[in-house]
Amino acid sequence: MSRVAAIDCGTNSIRLLIADASASGAPGPLTDVVREMRVVRLGQGVDATGELAPEALERTFAAARDYARLIENHGARRVRFAATSATRDARNRQVFVDGIRDLLGVEPEVISGDEEAALSFAGASSVLPVTGEDAILVVDLGGGSTEFVLGDSGGVIAARSVDIGCVRLTERHLRNDPPTAAQIAAAEADVDAAINLAARTVPFDRATAVVGVAGSITTITAHALGLSEYQPERIHGASLDLVTISDACTSLLEMTRAERAALPYMHPGRVDVIGAGALVWRRILARLAEAGNGRIRGAVSSEHDILDGIALSIRDAE
Repeated sequence: MSRVAAIDCGTNSIRLLIADASASGAPGPLTDVVREMRVVRLGQGVDATGELAPEALERTFAAARDYARLIENHGARRVRFAATSATRDARNRQVFVDGIRDLLGVEPEVISGDEEAALSFAGASSVLPVTGEDAILVVDLGGGSTEFVLGDSGGVIAARSVDIGCVRLTERHLRNDPPTAAQIAAAEADVDAAINLAARTVPFDRATAVVGVAGSITTITAHALGLSEYQPERIHGASLDLVTISDACTSLLEMTRAERAALPYMHPGRVDVIGAGALVWRRILARLAEAGNGRIRGAVSSEHDILDGIALSIRDAE
């Protein structure tokens, strides 16, 4: 066994996983030692300005400073830091890269959308194995981008990253509280265009099942289940039908921010963007149901995603 530390820095949150991993090529999932998430909103304003805001950088560096202490205290031997959509889009990303290197002593990797997709599939399929003739579509709905990854027991078949996410669409369209019909229609047009783009690369009609990962989808699942608090053990592996998911998405989209903030499973950092996440997930599932000719009747939620994929990639590189 080796102890590794994986950091996933996205548009809305930065997450840490310290885990014990078996040797490369050995079966079995990771064993969690520490799993943490901080909402730092690194992508604040990036869609409009093309730059990382100074206050967003400072929030992210503060979290990275805390993560560095945890990594040292728990004796993780190897560290990989992966940054995704917001950092890919920013003109001043070198400021971010230099700051993270100074704090953690590792070079942060600004990974491509394709690699993000592959890591998401690796993380999800590590705990929800793909067997037989199944072709599973993993959807990773983030703050700035969404990844569509189709894979089977042999690995990834096709993947595409598109620039739709809960932070990006909130900032671009959903400014009212709650959003207006016109704002929702404009956001849906962006989502539909992005899905069309993804469909050029990823054959949706081959999917036999759908797995949704990342905070927006797990929070929607908590809402659909009516949980009294955020319970990862109930959310992970939860299989819900399309009507139940769509109703939960519509409910969150139509709520005010105050109503969402009062939900017992709602992370404070998701209150203002979960409506956009719900809009994206509802639209994606409607399209997948149409493409699947009746095969896609619901979706499974996974608490394991790109963060686990990053940790597995460290193990497999040894």
